Amino acid sequence: MSEKNREAKRSARERLQQERVADRAREKRRRTLIMAATVAGVLGMVGVVGVIAANVKKDREIEAAGAASAPSGVNGKDDLAIPVGATDAPATLTVYEDFRCPACAQFENGFRRVIHELERSGELKAEYHLATIIDGNMGGTGSLRAANAAACAQDAGKFPPYHDVLYANQPLETDDAFASNDKLLELAGKVPGLESAPGFRQCVEKGGHDQWVDKAAEAFRTGGFSGTPTVLLNGEAVFPKKGSEDITPENLKKWVKEANKGKKPGTATPSAPSSIPAGAPERAGRGPDEAPASESAPDASDASGAPEPAAHPATVPEARPGEQPAA
Repeated sequence: MSEKNREAKRSARERLQQERVADRAREKRRRTLIMAATVAGVLGMVGVVGVIAANVKKDREIEAAGAASAPSGVNGKDDLAIPVGATDAPATLTVYEDFRCPACAQFENGFRRVIHELERSGELKAEYHLATIIDGNMGGTGSLRAANAAACAQDAGKFPPYHDVLYANQPLETDDAFASNDKLLELAGKVPGLESAPGFRQCVEKGGHDQWVDKAAEAFRTGGFSGTPTVLLNGEAVFPKKGSEDITPENLKKWVKEANKGKKPGTATPSAPSSIPAGAPERAGRGPDEAPASESAPDASDASGAPEPAAHPATVPEARPGEQPAA
């Protein structure tokens, strides 16, 4: 073989080796790129999944916080009292009640006028604590559902008139009508502006304050109270008696004036627009075709001002040893 042919073959082998090296380099780069893309995709998916999981967790936390959140403007220990009236009123009427409790309706329907009169004059502020005794005693969820709806009305600045409407339209104790959100929304239509208030319907339907109501009900059960209504004037029990005197509208007004002797009426507006404004009707929420309160709602007092025999109060049942009383 001539020297020329050998040189040509060597050049061909070298070119083939160079091409193989280049091919291997290209293949290595291709695998590297594929691996990098795969890793990036996996990391991207992990990141997306992580973001989704974080958002779901955040949404659940927000949902739970919303369910447990207190209504606007509440006060008292653990923010469990819904206030009505001037915040600096010299006398405080504390009321523990259940929207299904007949005795509570008798108290509210019988003393509504004088309580609102004293609130408007700045002599008295009321603080309402909501309980769910009847749900526990009779079964059902009407106490809880009505209390949640009332708390939603507080957010809308409409608690006092809606509170009054619920008691004026209270069903029989054995009828759990307030368990229906549709019924509660229907009654909200009796309060101007409430049914259409932003967020009210959703708050009622989703149970926006259910956990807050549960917390208020638990505080009542463990608070040493015997039943609803429990009514205190400046911390002293006044229902059905204050000392040896029966509670009547006139006596309640007298007791408030005695407690406020030498004190100025309150004028401060609550942080939430929940007080009864001056000049408002004594039964807020009454529609133009609805009968006056004395005709449509039972009144606990007769013409002489003396209360009728009180409806049997809702009592907290005794607990077994080591158990908390039932709701």
